[in-house]
Amino acid sequence: MPKIHPTAIVDASARLGDDVEIGPSCIVEGDVQIGAGCVLRSHVIVRKHVSMGKGNFVDSFTVLGGEPQDLKFDPQTLSFLKIGDDNVFREGVTISRATGEGLSTVIGSRTYWMTGSHAGHNATIEDEVIMVNQSAVAGHATIGRRAILSAHAVVHQFCWVGEMVMSQGNAGTSCHVPPYTMIANINQVVSLNAVGLRRAPDMTDKDRSEIKEAFRLTYRASLTAAHALAEMDAHTEWGPAAGKFRDFIRKVQQAQPPFKRPLSPLRYVHAV
Repeated sequence: MPKIHPTAIVDASARLGDDVEIGPSCIVEGDVQIGAGCVLRSHVIVRKHVSMGKGNFVDSFTVLGGEPQDLKFDPQTLSFLKIGDDNVFREGVTISRATGEGLSTVIGSRTYWMTGSHAGHNATIEDEVIMVNQSAVAGHATIGRRAILSAHAVVHQFCWVGEMVMSQGNAGTSCHVPPYTMIANINQVVSLNAVGLRRAPDMTDKDRSEIKEAFRLTYRASLTAAHALAEMDAHTEWGPAAGKFRDFIRKVQQAQPPFKRPLSPLRYVHAV
């Protein structure tokens, strides 16, 4: 049975899984689903049309599913925030539900959100992403699996940040950022995320070598993006890791407005 503190306000239509804990002064609105084993500490607000899986931990003063910060949003719109399993939302996290009828903001599983981090409407945050203190993702942006946005890093709307990207603190991007890279300052890819690649348990030496070659063709070979992509397509022996890099470049090349944005340029290269 759920454990609900007497000072909490829980709408009668909310569906609570086994062993859910709702702490003092929390508010859970209507049409909310909270999976088994979730814990809401004090003063958490879960707005309407939010669903979350099992095992999520939500710390104080977090607001999940708030209305989009979009001047054209109609409050009567039926839109959603969908959250996976085993996520941690620390103090003061804010995540907006989607703008647009029937659409969703989507959070994967096993993500970690530090104090004051934010994701806007229609954003997609994939599995195992880490959002460090005060980092922010704007509307319609996508953050790939196992990416890390360091403190105060920001991602512009309609941008794609690839898998295992690592940002410097205070970095910002209004461009698409390919997988496995590091970004710093504003719109600056500086290197591959060599440490992250080395530590990743599912990456082989062959994977790392192929990713390094894909990075070289994209950023160091003085090729246009189209020519770099053609060179990468010739490597039919590449495995899925380097294939994700190549597919990301192709996706950027084929993007249509409002997602038609440039690939983040290389500004300064560390040895990789």
